[in-house]
Amino acid sequence: PGKVVRARFSNIERAHIIQAARNPILLDENSANAVAARIELDLRIGASFTRWQTLEIAQYLKDRGVFSSEEKKILSYGGCQFPTLGFVVDRYFMVKNFVPEPYWAIKVTHVKDDITVNFRWARINLFDRMAVIILFERCLTAKYAKVIKVQTKPASKWKPLPLTTVELQKMGSRFLRMDSQRVMKVAEDLYNKGFISYPRTETDQFDRGMDLRALVQKQTQSQTWGLFAQNLMNGGFNQPRQGRNNDKAHPPIHPVNFVTPNALDNQDERKVYEFVVRRFLACCSEDAKGSRDEVGILYGSEIFNASGLTVLARNYLDVYPYDKWTSTQQLPQFQVGETFEPTEARMTEGKTSPPGFLTEPDLIALMDANGIGTDATMAEHIARVKEREYVMTRPRAQRAPAEGEDEREEGEAPPVQEDNDDDDVGGRGRGRGRGRGRGRGGRGGRAGGGRGGGQQGGVQE
Repeated sequence: PGKVVRARFSNIERAHIIQAARNPILLDENSANAVAARIELDLRIGASFTRWQTLEIAQYLKDRGVFSSEEKKILSYGGCQFPTLGFVVDRYFMVKNFVPEPYWAIKVTHVKDDITVNFRWARINLFDRMAVIILFERCLTAKYAKVIKVQTKPASKWKPLPLTTVELQKMGSRFLRMDSQRVMKVAEDLYNKGFISYPRTETDQFDRGMDLRALVQKQTQSQTWGLFAQNLMNGGFNQPRQGRNNDKAHPPIHPVNFVTPNALDNQDERKVYEFVVRRFLACCSEDAKGSRDEVGILYGSEIFNASGLTVLARNYLDVYPYDKWTSTQQLPQFQVGETFEPTEARMTEGKTSPPGFLTEPDLIALMDANGIGTDATMAEHIARVKEREYVMTRPRAQRAPAEGEDEREEGEAPPVQEDNDDDDVGGRGRGRGRGRGRGRGGRGGRAGGGRGGGQQGGVQE
């Protein structure tokens, strides 16, 4: 009598509700008080600064014609909203203040057995032209190159980790052409219809006791990936990789039931459901296997290398088109100690290029790595700074402003790039391009893969 217990569950799947009802727990008052304190702090700080910014800064901007006096602008403040904006602004100034720097390199090409081999300089490039000229002259004086390394070794591309909320938002923005908020809305709709598991989770490892084969079996009905699922059932099944994160509340995002594309309400639902299924089947497959040939030569006093990749077994790549790993041109036969006169040797010049503006996947990765928001709220914070017009989005095709050029009007928001290609984006600058007041960040701070290592398939040799 007088004891209050709670059935604690984090999603509305039948098994979880039954489990919670059978194992009630006492109310944790400390946890409840902590949540209440956090809510009150967010409200007090947010309300205070939002009111101050709206009344004071908005008037300042109106006086300078940034927007008309008739417009009613709310300049909100939030503990996660402003750090999110800060990442965008920081990258904007990296791009705006970037100063290209010239560099020089040596390129060596040789044709053997009708195969053209491009050797890469081990130094990659140098920023001292005279030093490169001297090294290049030594190469030309030597005339002949000597093969010092011939190696063939196995290579593999890791299958992806089980799907988390952060990874779903990043991949959805990059490959499904949907912003993170829309991706989460669609995923929640699919969850409510019983097609996928709870889409808000930090867990990237499946419990060993989970019957994954039963979930794979359901997907054998598909006309698109059913054959791949059947091959998994016929002996191709492998346990998924184990990530480092487990929130102890939800498993990774995975398909719960099979559904035909025509049974889904719209194209967005089809794209998200297909991605979740393909990601899950890829997790249950094998890593892609290949072989890498490497040749090293000594030309003058400099070392140059060439490599060729042969993909032997695509495995998970057959169902997961979001990763790319293809064979390159095979190298001709070389022997250690062999000498030859390179077909062509030349000195090249280039310039470092600025990093790109942040894409939404990059921004999500930065937020995740720095603990800004939760997996469930990151999309909301990004949507909020766009709604307030603190930032704007634009296609990646638009170039970055050149040095000394600022294409924004006074008070205009810094841009966030729309991710419209399948390549990793972030800094494209090679070497040490200078950004005034920002050091020599050549790559411009590429967003990391988030907690627990890279989520995408990695290459292992």
